[in-house]
Amino acid sequence: MADIHVPQVHATPHGRVLVFDSATHVEAYVAHTPAEGDVVVAASYAGVLCARMVMAARPRAAIGLDCAIGKDGAGIAGLWYYEALGVPAAAADTRTAEMGNGADLHDHGVISRVNDCAQRLGLAPGMTVREAVEAVLTGARRPATFDPARRLVVHEGPHGRNIVCTDSIAFALPEDRERNVLCTAGHTGRSVVDYFRQFRPWAFICSDGGIGKNDSGISALADVDADGIAGASVDALTARMGDGQSTYFDGVISACNRTAAAKGVRVGQTAREAALLLLD
Repeated sequence: MADIHVPQVHATPHGRVLVFDSATHVEAYVAHTPAEGDVVVAASYAGVLCARMVMAARPRAAIGLDCAIGKDGAGIAGLWYYEALGVPAAAADTRTAEMGNGADLHDHGVISRVNDCAQRLGLAPGMTVREAVEAVLTGARRPATFDPARRLVVHEGPHGRNIVCTDSIAFALPEDRERNVLCTAGHTGRSVVDYFRQFRPWAFICSDGGIGKNDSGISALADVDADGIAGASVDALTARMGDGQSTYFDGVISACNRTAAAKGVRVGQTAREAALLLLD
């Protein structure tokens, strides 16, 4: 029989918080002590393996460590495992809390990554773990509305034109037509051409999706060139796909069409530089 490591238990009027030094301690504990609906804080990496262990508790929410994100994002991959199960989850920056020390994570950790379920409760990077736990238990930070497209105006330009981040071109709005530069986060392949023609943004920047076979990840650039729509793609290794804000803030241009090139867009520019040129 596995040794039972008893967690620190923080009881509040709104629910309990179980603080473990390791995700490996969760299964043995919950086999003897019910924990369904409790918030679990475990000082292990927030990967899939640890998430499976924590889910034995059927938690209300879960918080782990990002362990520097790591190769293939393995240090935080469990956030999307939880997401698929409808569980709010977050990871704390491993520079702010000790690995294997649940109390230090609970008392001193600072959140670096959250999943969408956690965002719906108002959790965000920069929040302390204590604040995140309180937000889960009380709902005090829950936004009045949650935008699944995470639409954000990052720059207001002249003539009413703006630079807007949204996670997919499918989330464009009628107000973007002939007006806004959209920084989105899907690939720039043939399946998005109809969206560009339907919404017809002033310009766009998407991901190249790794470019792929027969340059399929950027083929839409040439297709919409004939429509006079300026477009560019960022290297998928520089910005997270599915995250339009990462396209804008992190992306580096890997390809553009002739209409965008005529505005000064070049391979190797940051997406922020290119977006400003496209706005002109």
